[in-house]
Amino acid sequence: MSSLSLAVRDSATMLRRNLLHARRYPSLTLNLLLTPIMLLLLFVYIFGDTMSAGIGGGGASRTDYIRYLVPGLLLMTIGSTTIGTAVSVSNDMTEGIIARFRTMAIHRGSVLIGHVIGSVLQAVISVVLVGAVGVAIGFRSTDATALEWLAAFGLLALFALALTWIAVGMGMVSPSAEAASNNAMPLIFLPLISSTFVPVDAMPGWFQPIAEYQPFTPTIETVRGLLLGTDIGNNWWISIAWCLGLTALGYRWSKAVFNRDPK
Repeated sequence: MSSLSLAVRDSATMLRRNLLHARRYPSLTLNLLLTPIMLLLLFVYIFGDTMSAGIGGGGASRTDYIRYLVPGLLLMTIGSTTIGTAVSVSNDMTEGIIARFRTMAIHRGSVLIGHVIGSVLQAVISVVLVGAVGVAIGFRSTDATALEWLAAFGLLALFALALTWIAVGMGMVSPSAEAASNNAMPLIFLPLISSTFVPVDAMPGWFQPIAEYQPFTPTIETVRGLLLGTDIGNNWWISIAWCLGLTALGYRWSKAVFNRDPK
């Protein structure tokens, strides 16, 4: 068997393993998925009128705010679900299964690839579910073409890949599942200080650079522009640069830790 065939076979086995774990222990994924759904319902039905009036200068409607809010919550969903990845990887590291895999005649990268692909699939499914809730409560994207929908979906998948590799690295260096969950908390915190809920221009001047120069805001604005027809500007290439940079960083970090001799 060629090296490529071996890598594909072992990666598929590890992917199946991780999907089985997710199916047998769905509580973590469901708990993380509930966070963006609850925020979506909270900000639409409790704060929607006030938030929409503030964004629209007193003339916006709740429907307009739903359209504004959903793209950001889709990105927040990805950040939430990848915390489960960090916890899962940390469990494998602390329970000794990774050490066992190191001694087996399998492709070394397949262990990480299985975690990454499984997590990206879970993130995409979670995005679809949150998007379905958004549609159910009034989100509509009547101006987006099929190509724009495809581009938005592709960017969401690329963003999920980037955050997943970062989460894998966090899980590998965490001494416990609790530490992994705490280390990955910025993946939920950063969307809260981005343009998810209000435009960056509406924030205090000293705070705007914090919200603007981070991976979530340009990606949110790109997805929002693709789905709603708003101006994207330079956000599309900035978001792609963030995704590629985080993917490369997370991959090299995870690979270096995985290849490190166990203590």
